[in-house]
Amino acid sequence: MDQNLSQYRIFHAVATTGNISRAARELYISQPAISKAISKLEDSLHTTLFTRNSRGVQLTEEGRILFAHTQAAFEKLNAGEQKLRHIHEFHLGHIRIGVSNTLCRFILVSYLKGFIEKYPHIKITIESQSSSHTFAMLEQQQIDIGLVAQPVNRKNLTFLPVMEIEDIFVATPSYLQNLRLREGAGSDIFQVGNIMLLDKHNITRSHIDEYMSTNRIEANNLLQVTTMDLLIEFARIGLGVGCVIREFVKEDLENGRLVEIRLKPPIRKRTVGFACLPGRTSEALESFLLFCQERGRTEGEANHRD
Repeated sequence: MDQNLSQYRIFHAVATTGNISRAARELYISQPAISKAISKLEDSLHTTLFTRNSRGVQLTEEGRILFAHTQAAFEKLNAGEQKLRHIHEFHLGHIRIGVSNTLCRFILVSYLKGFIEKYPHIKITIESQSSSHTFAMLEQQQIDIGLVAQPVNRKNLTFLPVMEIEDIFVATPSYLQNLRLREGAGSDIFQVGNIMLLDKHNITRSHIDEYMSTNRIEANNLLQVTTMDLLIEFARIGLGVGCVIREFVKEDLENGRLVEIRLKPPIRKRTVGFACLPGRTSEALESFLLFCQERGRTEGEANHRD
């Protein structure tokens, strides 16, 4: 399209009103400017678009052809503007979130509850999967944001911290008591106990394997579990010593249902947060990130007061 859109808008207004002075009033521009724009458009298209008479202007055959197209175009533009106004008015949008089952249950659900109350018209899609899969989907732009442990080697992602988590080994008091009775009080728990870890497909497992390798800890009896929920439940029923996230078994530790196996040095803490590609945020996603930031500040201030 060689012509400026404003010339077509002027043409459309004149064709709709059938009068240059009326079109000038609608567009808030002068009649000479209207006439000049129409003349330029006719010259560039090498055709006459209007015939003039005492009552105003009338479309030529060529003008009617062009008007049919401009009418369809401006109707679509108006529909687009109305759609955007509707989106802004009701805070519409769609956010696709990738998250592991564990982080979804223990962290994301609480964030979504408050967000949905504030923005009930934004559609949320949850892709429940491993963190490795979430990173892959982010890079392929198949999701908008992921809740993950802060990546070390992915500098291409924007990261909004949410909370720190700490991996610990826990067991029931009865399991530890029976293990000492059977194997002796001075036995190495990792040598004689049933050690429960997440499977090799989990990023958390890589973190724990690195710690155990660095500190020369070996597990003779290893049980691999697919989810953190199962790990916690298996630990609670006394199946063995499970490597879980402290923040997710806080009540169990406080009421004595589970006991922490103290390690020296402790496992390095990790930061969990929302990761997304920079420069690819929609209005809905910006609202979600702002909500998470505000909630983080509020919780931080409350913790500071406590």
